[in-house]
Amino acid sequence: MQSTGWLNEARPSSHVLVAAGFSFLLCLALNQLILLFIHRMRPYDGGVTNLLIARSADPSFPSDHATATFAIAAAFLLHGMRRVGLGFVAAAMLVTFSRVYIGTHYASDVLGGALTGIIAAFAVRAVYREDTRVDRFVTGIL
Repeated sequence: MQSTGWLNEARPSSHVLVAAGFSFLLCLALNQLILLFIHRMRPYDGGVTNLLIARSADPSFPSDHATATFAIAAAFLLHGMRRVGLGFVAAAMLVTFSRVYIGTHYASDVLGGALTGIIAAFAVRAVYREDTRVDRFVTGIL
């Protein structure tokens, strides 16, 4: 049975899935580097917001949630998966809004995180190419 065009796009190749995973890992590694230099207090610790969930032990900038969700969304968009990528962008925006709403982050924390995630996705796209020996090895494991 043949599927329609939008369903074909909804089924990413192994390469795209691996690229999204690498983008996720790289963005969180970049956040760890940033945390070596920036130690921003969370808004609830400064009395700016009322916290709606349990406290977090790590600094506020950048938001790991925003970083990860935008890295995955950007990876799909950069690999030509527009509908799926835009769906992930919508989810990433909801996640990042929620992080500010519940009082765990400033808006600049989630913007910085989104930027870090997008940068990571571009870096992975530039280095991890489809149908290379490395790609065939990694996707062959799946």
